[in-house]
Amino acid sequence: MSELRWTIVVPYYNEERWLPATLQSLTAQTLRPFHVVLVDNGSTDSGPELARTWAQAQQGMKVSLLQQPTPGQVHALAMGIAAADTEFLAICDADTLYPPHYFETATGHMDAAPKSTIGFIAHDTGPDPDSLGERVGRFLYTHIIPRILTHQAHGGGYAHLMRTAPFKASGGYDPKLWPYVLKDHELVNRLWKHGRIAYANDLWVQPSPRRADRKSVRWTLFERILYHLTLPGQKDWFFYEFLGPRFEARGQKDIVLRRQSWVEGD
Repeated sequence: MSELRWTIVVPYYNEERWLPATLQSLTAQTLRPFHVVLVDNGSTDSGPELARTWAQAQQGMKVSLLQQPTPGQVHALAMGIAAADTEFLAICDADTLYPPHYFETATGHMDAAPKSTIGFIAHDTGPDPDSLGERVGRFLYTHIIPRILTHQAHGGGYAHLMRTAPFKASGGYDPKLWPYVLKDHELVNRLWKHGRIAYANDLWVQPSPRRADRKSVRWTLFERILYHLTLPGQKDWFFYEFLGPRFEARGQKDIVLRRQSWVEGD
């Protein structure tokens, strides 16, 4: 087996409808092999069996099948990240498709970037990534917006591509540090203390359409505006003294992500 440079962490909970397509998109990667860490967070559907079947079919691939019984994506992520044993670390969601060039492109950017760049965040795109609207959106979110709104998250946790050492040094996903929703925003605040996060126009992913339903993870307009207005040196105050207590009072813990409204509405 050639050198493994990437560990890919995929947490999942009752994802039998989406997980096979996500795993197939990993199988189709032009850069192989890598270490895939699949973390079952207490699924009650066929997801774990689908994961096992996929793992058994992978030739020359390192696959770890883990079980995290404590409910909450943050707990599954923490377990998966702890198992990362390579130079680079990627977080992938079980309902997201990754284009075949994803990790090959990311490796090229990581190798070309200075060590002060600790990682990249890919942009999410719709069904037609080559459409004019999607190309304009990617340009804005990779070249314009991050330069105006610095030290902020401009892409979800499902699109994080990081150097493993600084990612772990930041504390990563940890329920003791941030047990609430919007955890990728809080994490990026800590990651920026360890180096620069970059964006690239050719790094994109395709999340499932259900991400349009944000009822359980929505912040208020005032909270979002204040997030954009606070300077980098004020972000600790924003998260730990302002936003955290408000989320606590509203019951917006990470566990609300287990309320799969798209299933309830079927």
